Amino acid sequence: MPTNDLANQPPLSSAKVPIIEERAVIHREVVESGRVRLSKTVHEHQEDVDVILRHEEVQVERVAVNQFVADGVAPPTPRYEGNTLIVPVVREIVMKRLLIVEELHILKQQVETRETETVTLRHEEVNVERYPANEATDASPDQ
Repeated sequence: MPTNDLANQPPLSSAKVPIIEERAVIHREVVESGRVRLSKTVHEHQEDVDVILRHEEVQVERVAVNQFVADGVAPPTPRYEGNTLIVPVVREIVMKRLLIVEELHILKQQVETRETETVTLRHEEVNVERYPANEATDASPDQ
């Protein structure tokens, strides 16, 4: 019995048959899907605001001393006693001795006061209006 075994025989010739091939081509289009109109409104209102103001006040007190500076001692210099600045005031007299005539006692204090100021405050509000794309182009939102 003869065997018809093609799988074991080499082909006499071969050919390739082209087959249809599909390829995807992608492109983009800009399509208007709608329009938006934005409008901004600024609202103002007056408001009273309490503020603390700070300033310094200086008190000057003249204190009579009338005391001579000892011979050979340097003239006195300004000094602090607590938060009071003491500035010696000297006068030179003919016999070349220094007489402390007076001292200036200077006390500096911070003073706070409360005042009400009127200020203008603003806040903004934005309104968004949407329009469909199928409206006529001559009826645009900015007209």
